[in-house]
Amino acid sequence: MIRLDNISKQNGQQLLFIEASAALQRGEKIGLVGPNGAGKTTLFRMITGQEPPDEGLVMVDRGVSVGFFSQDVGEMSGRSAVAEVMDGAGDVSTVAAELVALEAAMADPDQLEKLDEIIERFGEVQGRFEALGGYALEGRAREVLAGLSFSQAMMDGDVGALSGGWKMRVALARILLMRPDVMLLDEPSNHLDLESLIWLENFLKGYDGALLMTSHDREFMNRIVNKVIEIDGGGLTSYNGNYEFYEQQRANAEKQQQAQFERQQAMLAKEINFIERFKARASHAAQVQSRVKKLDKIERVEPPKRRHSVTFEFQPAPRSGDDVVNLKGVHKRYGSRVIYEGLDLLVRRRERCCVMGINGAGKSTLLKLVTGNTAPDAGTITLGGSVKLGYFAQHAMELLDGERTVFQSLENQFPRASQGSLRSLAGCFGFSGDEVEKRCRVLSGGEKARLVMAMMLYDPPNFLVLDEPTNHLDMATKEMLVAALAQYEGTMLFVSHDRHFLAALSNRVLELTPEGIHQYDGGYTEYVARTGQEAPGLRN
Repeated sequence: MIRLDNISKQNGQQLLFIEASAALQRGEKIGLVGPNGAGKTTLFRMITGQEPPDEGLVMVDRGVSVGFFSQDVGEMSGRSAVAEVMDGAGDVSTVAAELVALEAAMADPDQLEKLDEIIERFGEVQGRFEALGGYALEGRAREVLAGLSFSQAMMDGDVGALSGGWKMRVALARILLMRPDVMLLDEPSNHLDLESLIWLENFLKGYDGALLMTSHDREFMNRIVNKVIEIDGGGLTSYNGNYEFYEQQRANAEKQQQAQFERQQAMLAKEINFIERFKARASHAAQVQSRVKKLDKIERVEPPKRRHSVTFEFQPAPRSGDDVVNLKGVHKRYGSRVIYEGLDLLVRRRERCCVMGINGAGKSTLLKLVTGNTAPDAGTITLGGSVKLGYFAQHAMELLDGERTVFQSLENQFPRASQGSLRSLAGCFGFSGDEVEKRCRVLSGGEKARLVMAMMLYDPPNFLVLDEPTNHLDMATKEMLVAALAQYEGTMLFVSHDRHFLAALSNRVLELTPEGIHQYDGGYTEYVARTGQEAPGLRN
């Protein structure tokens, strides 16, 4: 359906692709992987014709429809979320827009003299709308939006009033409703809660077209893709199987290449040693010449490319008391909406509590109450003895001083730390070399999240409160964070939609329900086994 034939592409001084080839066939669900900046988004833009390759061809079969979802969703306002989603469905959306305009015209007293003409046209347009399956389309649009956690009020309200994250869901819903022959999805799992993520996963499993997608959520990727294309060193390498199998294949290929390299190096050393020993002896001249020629003809095996991986180790945190935070009789409401009524909760030392609940259950509110970022309407919240609290939330990224560099931000936070230790810290969180001189205002969402995380963890608290800490983080940084937090000896209270993160780190689940908190000893994996569901909103 889509073929990339010997494409080359340069972005400034960076060579992204060098005579790279790949293909996307009907029924394939492909995960596109590679380090940040490798060219994943550029590849999408070349397939959609937004950018041409410098050399080579990008070929899309005649008549194949392509839908592209990217993080750059553009402006949306002036109509409902449902109308915005239906607008991506082709002719039927144009007819739907005319129907809405005619309905308004029929109710307009200034157009009374044209009413018969308007009613006649309305009948014609309504017939066309029915023939195109328009009424079924609206139902399907609402079904998709509901799957992405929209309430009826949000579906019918002005899309312009939604936040950036919700607008992204609208843009994603447009592509899903369109059901093109080929879907190109650039990070569709960003900004989704766990219920929406699992709904999208099931939708894509049942989608019978071809799919090419990127995602930083390994569990999401693992469950959907049946092939992986890796961008590495300007080339495109295909691996059959899911993401986990790709990792195994890649590791095995690296081991084999390393073994071949070492064998060849040993052979070369032996030959060179012979040549050096006997090159001055006339009796061995023919043998020496023969071996020199042999070495010239040997194709050298390259060592495998070493991926730059970072690790972070916590400094020992001071020990807290056994009771870390105690909530008694807590009431909290926003206007007429009751979030908590008489909430009691005790978190004890070394517990790693993941907070779960459907949209609006009060997950982030609980974290804000615990950290003192919002006050209860009634009841008490008490931190235990010697508790040193660290709080990560999305708004923390907005508090960075845009004019400071990454390094200046770290220096300002830790004025007594040595330059070497701060550079080492920056490197652990993906800021190596000149990247520490980037100003905060030009950092991406992922870079800001990494910087805030570094500032929080250098002088570690003994009670970490984390609200969606993996949003914006790439897989390598997530793996580093999971490995570091697995060694952390303090207490954690966190919200996350990343199932790998939840399973690796939690040892207690707090599920927020209208009846109160349901508590489960054991981590997320045990919770799934006991409830039979991966998220509270998926209960039968």
